[in-house]
Amino acid sequence: MSDDKRLKDRRVLIVDDDPDVLAIIKQALQSEGALTQCCSDGNTAVHICETDPPNLMVLDMMLPKRSGFLVLERVKANDRPPIVIMVTANEGRRHQAYAETLGVDGYLHKPLRLERLITLAQDLLGEKAEAVEAD
Repeated sequence: MSDDKRLKDRRVLIVDDDPDVLAIIKQALQSEGALTQCCSDGNTAVHICETDPPNLMVLDMMLPKRSGFLVLERVKANDRPPIVIMVTANEGRRHQAYAETLGVDGYLHKPLRLERLITLAQDLLGEKAEAVEAD
């Protein structure tokens, strides 16, 4: 098995208002080579995406100052939006359907399986790279 890091040098913004969740996701992504940045509210997430856009954003739905939905809507309107994986403890199908209408790339339920998050991130980043090469 190759020991290549699956997310090597990919810039990932992690947005969650729970410091324990932030720390766990950050550690898991960094162990795969990701360059991580963290914040805990929606307004800061939008600011980061507008000034220094990441390749990928892991976005909690329930956030202070601006909800994950409003963050998603705003960043997907940018010229070069990041890939967005929304994570939520909410089981409702309506929320997932709404996130999909706003352009979410992936949607995972908490408690989060870190291996699933890493695999999904790797797959989505690979698809985007292939699409860019095809242009």
